[in-house]
Amino acid sequence: MAAMAIVSKTLLLFVILLVNMSLATAQPNFVKYYCIDKNGNYTANSTFHANLNTLLSNLSSNTEIDYGFYNFSNGQNSDKVNVIGMCRGDLKPESCRSCLKNSRILLTQLCPNQKEAIGWYDQCMLRYSTRSIFGIMESDPWYLIWNNRNATNEDQYNEVVGDLLRSLGNGAEAGDSHRKYAQANKTGPNFQTVYAHVQCTPDLSELECNQCLFIAILYIPNYCAGKVRCRIFEPSCNLRFDTTPYFDPITTMTAPPSLTPQPFPSPPPSIPARFKKGMSKSGRTVIAIIMPIVSISTFVIFTCMYLTGRNRKNFESESEAEYEIEPTETLQLDFQTIIDATNNFADANKVGQGGFGPVYKGRLPNGKEVAIKRLSRGSGQGDIEFKNELLLVAKLQHRNLVRLLGFCLETGERILVYEFLPNKSLDYFIFDPIKRLFLDWERRYKIIEGISRGLLYLHEDSRLRIIHRDLKASNILLDDEMNPKISDFGMARLLVADQSLGNTIRVVGTVGYMAPEYAMHGHFSVKSDVFSFGVLVLEIVTGHRNGDIHDSGYVQHLISFVWRNWRKETALSIVDQTLSNYSRNEIMRCIHIGLLCVQENLVNRPTMATVVNMFSSNSLTLPVPSQPAYSMNARDPSDTRLDESRNNCMQASSNEASISELDPR
Repeated sequence: MAAMAIVSKTLLLFVILLVNMSLATAQPNFVKYYCIDKNGNYTANSTFHANLNTLLSNLSSNTEIDYGFYNFSNGQNSDKVNVIGMCRGDLKPESCRSCLKNSRILLTQLCPNQKEAIGWYDQCMLRYSTRSIFGIMESDPWYLIWNNRNATNEDQYNEVVGDLLRSLGNGAEAGDSHRKYAQANKTGPNFQTVYAHVQCTPDLSELECNQCLFIAILYIPNYCAGKVRCRIFEPSCNLRFDTTPYFDPITTMTAPPSLTPQPFPSPPPSIPARFKKGMSKSGRTVIAIIMPIVSISTFVIFTCMYLTGRNRKNFESESEAEYEIEPTETLQLDFQTIIDATNNFADANKVGQGGFGPVYKGRLPNGKEVAIKRLSRGSGQGDIEFKNELLLVAKLQHRNLVRLLGFCLETGERILVYEFLPNKSLDYFIFDPIKRLFLDWERRYKIIEGISRGLLYLHEDSRLRIIHRDLKASNILLDDEMNPKISDFGMARLLVADQSLGNTIRVVGTVGYMAPEYAMHGHFSVKSDVFSFGVLVLEIVTGHRNGDIHDSGYVQHLISFVWRNWRKETALSIVDQTLSNYSRNEIMRCIHIGLLCVQENLVNRPTMATVVNMFSSNSLTLPVPSQPAYSMNARDPSDTRLDESRNNCMQASSNEASISELDPR
């Protein structure tokens, strides 16, 4: 009997050890958590502590959890506690309760005595605070984690992910006060399936949910483009996309589940009678003690093996190289920072006014000077333009593009914060009779080359193919060294990798810079941007706006004026008279390239890659330009003879350059 007692005690200790191991395994770490100290601490056994415990204890029993969302408050004034718990929309109620239970235990341990904290698991989120957090869209603090393995055919994969997240966003925003969640999958490149979900806390409005997801999606191009897995967590929303299935079918709850007690499980089968025969009373007692212990031990061992195996599997899948980022500097700025930076939008700080709204010079708390672009509330197209510009510019990094530093979405405001460029825009110099003197030919040529490189990046070298649609002198900003930077992407449009032409019924842009196929039919492409670039080149060379040429009592387009003089071989007479000591051949080459860009037939216009090559290689033979757009009404009696002469020349040598550069730069 003594030996049996020792065995029983040993087995009992073994079982206790295994149970503790299983409990430890079932208490996983957060994907990420933050202890936020700006609202102070509470003391143990205080009223705040009691209120917090009350709310957290209710997490596992409140029927709201059946919908995956919990938001309650308790207490008054400085002792008031607000708690939000939210589970991923596909989670079943029992799994949701388990996840939130783990959250409340772990978060209070990791953030002891702090009045505000937030923690994320993959399947749920828990946050609490003494300040009001209900119905308020918050995107900070945020956390992002991605797998470093790239998908096949990245451009096509990114397009599939973008389409999937946009469609899911529409579904989540339209959710009700119980759930704002959407999940789906879509076939990607090489028949690879992409799984994704988006989710907002249901206390947000449709607009606030849209804004939160919009901010989250902004981080994808810089960190997650082409990656097989990406997860983004914000206090008010979250999203994930993955090439591995990770969610279950959504369970739609129409009413809280029945609270009727469930019957206890049937007792285990008794020991067969044949084994009892011939067995002493003490032997039967030992078996009665040992059998349950062995059964429990076996169950616990297999449970631990299963949990350990499952965790190992998760670890192995994550170990493909998960990268994470914490927000040291976020693009989003609060409105008070904007107010302070501009001295409450003082007129003295106003540096410009566009169709979007006014632009102010400001200074951030770190001392950095910035340009702050404020959307006019009365702008009918403002929301579209704001979202378009923010989505596109945040993805672009090039020395000849204006750099976006931040944005603000508060109290109905739509604000973009850019690097500040002290020399304003190109039109501020080029069309002013005095200030144009600061732009000698060397600087003008440098500006032309810089614009061409920035446009080439938009069309071919960035991950996206972007058509600017409003390239003009006022949208070319100049830094302190007069380097050009393309700005104002409110009108820009995105083309997919293999798309060459887009259509729109809403033609936007500036008269005089728009290509004829776009102005008349709404067809835009990289060639419509090339046309605008050609007009810009001719403006820089001549110092004239595209619509201010007065000749014989009528106004003609700059293109007509240049074309007539080109055909008469008097092109040098149209060069800005303030220029001196310029290379004759170089400036004629620029006029030639400008005319190639503004040809009426878009097929004849060069791409920006070809244009950049033309500028970089003086030995490259240039084709003869054909009829440009907007030149039909600019004819004089000598045009017929010149047409015949030009046609004969073209028949003799269609690829012959009209001028050769003899002296290198």
